[in-house]
Amino acid sequence: MSNDTYALPINWADHEDIAMGLYERFGPEFDESKIYRIRFTDLLKWVLEIPNFEGKSEDSNEGHLEMIQSEWVYEWRNNNKNK
Repeated sequence: MSNDTYALPINWADHEDIAMGLYERFGPEFDESKIYRIRFTDLLKWVLEIPNFEGKSEDSNEGHLEMIQSEWVYEWRNNNKNK
């Protein structure tokens, strides 16, 4: 997602792509315990700021935010296995 020139649009159902974008933004310092303590209002704001994200805040729901949070934790774990 570093080169956004040719990136496809991201929407609410693209949980893994959103999680990757959040991991790229916040990095490994934002660990599992911090991810699970995020307020959904903050998570919603951060998702809407992701480049190429085309979803609207009114289309968000708790289920999407929970899935994004879980995928973000998986992304964090995958990138920090041997650290």
